[in-house]
Amino acid sequence: MRANRRTSARTTCALLTGLLCVVTTASPASAATDYSIDIDVSEAGPQISDQMYGIFMEDINHAADGGLYAELVQNRSFEYSTADNGNYTPMTAWEEAGSGNTDGQARVVNNSGRLNERNRNYLRIVLPTDGSEYGVVNSGYSTGIPVTEGEEYDFSVWVKAPGRPDPVTVRLHDAQGEPLAEPLSLDVRGDWAQYTGTLTATASSTAGRLSVTGSGGGVLDLDMVSLFPHETFKGHDNGLRKDIAEQIAALDPGFVRFPGGCLVNTGSHEAYEAPDWPRERSFQWKDTVGPVEERATNHNFWGYNQSYGLGYYEYFRFAEDLGAMPLPVVPALVTGCGENRVTDDPELLQRHIQDTLDLIEFANGPADSEWGGVRAEMGHPEPFGLTHVQVGNEENLPDAFFERFLQFRDAIGAEYPDVTVVSNSGPASGGTVFDRAWELNREHGAAMVDEHYYNSPAWFLANNERYDSYDREGPDVYLGEFASQGNQFSNALAEAAYMTGLERNADVVKMVSYAPLLAADWGTQWTPDMIWFNNGTSWGSANYEVQRLFSTNTGDRVVPSTASGTPGVSGPITGAVGLSTWNTSAEYDDVRVASADGGTLLEDDFSSGADQWTHVTDAGNWTVENGAYVQTEPSGENTMVTAGDPGWTDYDLEVTATKREGAEGFLVGFGVQGTDDYYWWNLGGWNNTQSAVERASGGAKSLVVSDGTTVESGRAYDIRVEVRGRDVTLHLDGEEWGSFTASEPEPFRQVVTRDEQTGELIVKVVNAQGEAARTSIDLGSARVGPSAELTVLQADPAAENTASDRPVSPETSTIDGVDSTFTHTFPAHSVTFMRLTPEE
Repeated sequence: MRANRRTSARTTCALLTGLLCVVTTASPASAATDYSIDIDVSEAGPQISDQMYGIFMEDINHAADGGLYAELVQNRSFEYSTADNGNYTPMTAWEEAGSGNTDGQARVVNNSGRLNERNRNYLRIVLPTDGSEYGVVNSGYSTGIPVTEGEEYDFSVWVKAPGRPDPVTVRLHDAQGEPLAEPLSLDVRGDWAQYTGTLTATASSTAGRLSVTGSGGGVLDLDMVSLFPHETFKGHDNGLRKDIAEQIAALDPGFVRFPGGCLVNTGSHEAYEAPDWPRERSFQWKDTVGPVEERATNHNFWGYNQSYGLGYYEYFRFAEDLGAMPLPVVPALVTGCGENRVTDDPELLQRHIQDTLDLIEFANGPADSEWGGVRAEMGHPEPFGLTHVQVGNEENLPDAFFERFLQFRDAIGAEYPDVTVVSNSGPASGGTVFDRAWELNREHGAAMVDEHYYNSPAWFLANNERYDSYDREGPDVYLGEFASQGNQFSNALAEAAYMTGLERNADVVKMVSYAPLLAADWGTQWTPDMIWFNNGTSWGSANYEVQRLFSTNTGDRVVPSTASGTPGVSGPITGAVGLSTWNTSAEYDDVRVASADGGTLLEDDFSSGADQWTHVTDAGNWTVENGAYVQTEPSGENTMVTAGDPGWTDYDLEVTATKREGAEGFLVGFGVQGTDDYYWWNLGGWNNTQSAVERASGGAKSLVVSDGTTVESGRAYDIRVEVRGRDVTLHLDGEEWGSFTASEPEPFRQVVTRDEQTGELIVKVVNAQGEAARTSIDLGSARVGPSAELTVLQADPAAENTASDRPVSPETSTIDGVDSTFTHTFPAHSVTFMRLTPEE
């Protein structure tokens, strides 16, 4: 058993369209709602996995280079390219440095004189003959190279200097040239060789610069210009930035999934070799091990360069340092993340399967095996103890993926039967891809299925019971990526409420990781994110504080418990109707909205214009043409117009829709409360590959139900949406297309676990509403001590943690008056962990 892990108002709505909208203004102190929690200590719930909460590390938002990877020099090997980013050149982050009028030259070359085949570029400096100093200066990442007075920094560079020029001088200085350390002098000569030295900072700055200069004529060839803080996480060479790694370590993760994500299943699956040297490749582990100067670089899917300095060896070492299970992910040769291509090359597939077998040998093989020997040579003769491998990531083509997944699994099972092979279910919490993927996973007996979804806070509040109905005899679930699309405390509250359901279903949900993990505040491609950083510091978001609270107070077994619900949170779907398009021109006609008893609420054939409709977004161009309401702009996104009363309930919406041109189909809204809160039937969405009902809440959309329906241009479709309470039925051309019952939100959620080492009961309560929750807690036959330790997160729902302000942070206290039955009031907008100790 693993050791127990311890360690301003914007919206003023309450219940909209039957889904909870968290109030962001504080309620009066006297306001409270009565609840009860009954705990049955005589029964044992599911055992909780030692790997329940972990981390997913992907190089997105500059998470690796410029982030967790401690290298301070940007573009250290002059490999940046327009293939990585349209603004990049091989001299990105570099500029010439010299004094006086010199005839020096610096240019990046790619020829047979290079350091090695996989590190293609290097810098050639022609030194001036007039005795002046000349070279290059690197500006680091973001504001510059961060240095702290008194700290040491390890410099290294590979140099070829056949002409034996004067010594090379290395300086650390600020943007104005003021020194930040005493310079280094390196005596360089001859063919390629590595030169090292240490710079001790004499001042602090987050805008440092590193310059390498020479004089006396001749030629200097430079490559792999590097500067690391001497103090890295756990003191490793080629190590990790300490403060960021310590933020991660504070989560006490049970596993580390790496390296992606979209990095794994996008781009070419070919090797980085002649004659083409493909630049945009899937992350392939053999590119990332061995000496750093011999590792390839790659186009990063998220729009920048990826150095592979943080490679598979470093990931395995990081997992070991954290005491966590490593979970590497390998390409399945079916791309995802919008590419959706199948690589039909049996020989290449077999090469990747063998690469995966070699990966297991690299991790687990003896030091005298081929790949175990590579690991040993890198400094780790003992095996890493790999037990799980994941094949693929979010593939949108489940049949093609599974055909290849089975070949990987069979090969791994034949050679390494004790290694668990993890599958996945695509990029969403439901829909046709999800359903088909799960069908295949069940049919073929997958051991574990990785689910990913990013949904609205309202979705997380309403779907706590998601895993209650999962097959207990089917595959285990790994929730590998999830987040509620925001970094405010209201997002963290919704996630916390949802996580009580994950723990309650610990017999099915074995592993969980929030995503993304890291984000540079100077360069993000995706939000929300758990840990943010800049050049000087790092900080946990509100979401991070929730994740840390759960991961360090997990407990070992669920204790059965029940709680009363919140009165009045459920109501009918309420709202007006809407018409919209997305990258499409479409026309609408003969709109009719009728009440449940047949009375007319709205009728419009547009023969007299469109005065009943209001354009609620800035996109698109709506006009009446030939008795139809037409959105003429084929590139506009969400061009919604609305009509009717936001108070409407129980109605039928009928409309005729025709796609004119563009990438998608048309969107018919119902339950519309505003630009950010509505349902819509998205017909021919996702580049006309499927149709779905989506729910938007606070601007964040969640998929409700979907299928593979597509839309033809020029064809008129008859659409009917029937809304009854929270039940919706949808008809297309007279045939029922689908139906659903809107999930009911619940702001008060709880789960109870037991710490088997201490015997403590851990009562975890989330109150995601603007009223306090006065709660009667009944422990049944349990006898506990008279006091309890409380850890509470409480803040304004709109609060966000920043580099300088941490309004969302835990507070620990002790309460008295605890007994087998007692009352406690949980504050509004709060997450509370209560530890009850057994009576002595």
